[in-house]
Amino acid sequence: MPQAAPRMRSAHTLAGQITTALAEQTVTVPGTGSAGEIISGMAESLAVVLRRREVLESRVAALLEAHPLAKVLTSMPRVAVRTGARILAEVGDASAFPTAAHLASYAGLPPPPDAPGHPSGAKDHPAAATKCSNGTENACRRST
Repeated sequence: MPQAAPRMRSAHTLAGQITTALAEQTVTVPGTGSAGEIISGMAESLAVVLRRREVLESRVAALLEAHPLAKVLTSMPRVAVRTGARILAEVGDASAFPTAAHLASYAGLPPPPDAPGHPSGAKDHPAAATKCSNGTENACRRST
């Protein structure tokens, strides 16, 4: 399985740090016990959610790896498991699109700057290359 994103690693660390800090608590003020129980319970819940997320992430990765288009999708720049799975969920096997250009158009991507009839000014505006629409918008934005 790919290495966890930085935010996932920090969430794992945070749950452990909270539990450790609560165990080392020496100052007692009214409500400390109740607050400690609540925070400790929340940290434990966070750890459970993170473990569940890891299980789901590995299932999604396995499903993506088994798909015939997996190698094509993950060979594209900045398309990894999450983005590849999102694209597959939206377009399926892509049989509804006769050509790659049709799929790119559906996703709201402009044609390459060197394509016939493409306005020459668009190649000077990187933002134009990140326009996305339909259900592929989030996946497309993540990959640009």
